[in-house]
Amino acid sequence: MIKVSKKESSNSQHVKVPEKLAYAAGDTASCLFYSTFAQFLMYFYTDVFGISAAVVGTMFLVTRLWDTANDPLMGLIADRTKSRWGKFRPWLLWGIPPLIITGILTFTTPDLGLQGKIIWAYVTYTLAGMAYTAINVPYSALMGVMTSNSKERTVLSSFRFLGAFSGSLIVQGTLLWLVQFLGQGNEQKGFQLAILVYGVIAGLLFFFTFIMTRERVKPPVRQESSAKKDIKELLSNGPWLALCFISVLTLIHISIRNGAVVYYFKYYIGDTSLASTFLVVGTVASLVGVSLTKYVVQIFPDKRSAYIGISLVTAGLMGAFFFVRPDNLFLMYILQVLGGAVSAPLMPLTWSMFADTADYGEYKFGRRSTGLTFSAGVFSQRLGWAIGGSASAFMLAAYGFEANMEQTPDALTGIRLLMSFIPAALAVVTAVGVLFYRIDGKLEKEIEASVQQRQADDAVERPCI
Repeated sequence: MIKVSKKESSNSQHVKVPEKLAYAAGDTASCLFYSTFAQFLMYFYTDVFGISAAVVGTMFLVTRLWDTANDPLMGLIADRTKSRWGKFRPWLLWGIPPLIITGILTFTTPDLGLQGKIIWAYVTYTLAGMAYTAINVPYSALMGVMTSNSKERTVLSSFRFLGAFSGSLIVQGTLLWLVQFLGQGNEQKGFQLAILVYGVIAGLLFFFTFIMTRERVKPPVRQESSAKKDIKELLSNGPWLALCFISVLTLIHISIRNGAVVYYFKYYIGDTSLASTFLVVGTVASLVGVSLTKYVVQIFPDKRSAYIGISLVTAGLMGAFFFVRPDNLFLMYILQVLGGAVSAPLMPLTWSMFADTADYGEYKFGRRSTGLTFSAGVFSQRLGWAIGGSASAFMLAAYGFEANMEQTPDALTGIRLLMSFIPAALAVVTAVGVLFYRIDGKLEKEIEASVQQRQADDAVERPCI
């Protein structure tokens, strides 16, 4: 049998900078929608659309739980997709129209009674979640087949989240302005037109990702297609199970805090416009932090240790926020900058680690199900988002929050807790959960060598097309 040298194998898995930038563009596109939904949708529903926080909380929980069931199904579909463009890339093209249309419908306020509005919100938000799944699950899985080199994946994941935070920065810096400019004082019209603008930009960016990226890591030549085996082996993948739990907790504390920002500035500080600058400052800091992910990880023995250390420091910074007085904007912004920079590497690490668990599955079982592995990663993050988003709404309601009214002391305390101690406590629990993720530096290298050798062997057997 012809062998491929380690040097050749390594070079074949190198991803050049233009392709990394193209992959990053896909997460900029995703975050034009994700950040709008995560940071402003609850505000839109309570203060613009006109339904209560308790109704929104229930809706978020129900619809997002349906999304989490959707994600693994999309992963199975993507793994079985056959096209001249590969398994995952074509979905970046096919998913553009439904993503734009459902996004616009979600931010449309119909002239209906309360019950009609609630039904509209449930239907449109569910469809938007399904459209997002159809494009984002294959996009996430694409990273797992662009290269099998673990270090290269960490760099690629860093590029991805430079794109993600850039998308968030655009939303945070322009959404409220666009709403006012396009709506001319009519927030309902403003939100609808703003999401149309974002949709067109997102469509162009996804198309750029589609044409500029390539799939290199193939399933084993003799791998049979079996959804039952894929699911069974995934549920036997210990590192993947641990990482899903970690991912859920991470997204819960992120979504709880993000969901509280607009309320914090509108009702506690008394200036809604400061919410945008506060979020922008944090995202700029996150861009710096994510660009340093490669170097931050090198400080620690492995990715697992890095995740624990970052989570604990992040928890301390969030907890300190409770003690900031409403007139001390300087300290608020300093904590936001530090928190953004320190926590930024968590997302690149998460997706690099999901790619490693896909390799672990092949290493242990001799079969590869990248789409399912990554879809389940998206599933866990969506579950965290579902729990965190609905928890924010339920807690606001429990503390007596009423939209567009002067808030009671209890309601203000609840808003402050959502910005500080509650997400901080969850970040500590996350750090503890990482101890159950068993892929350390030594096992990571062993898995990478095994997968690359299998790829080299399969390259000899695979017929040229």
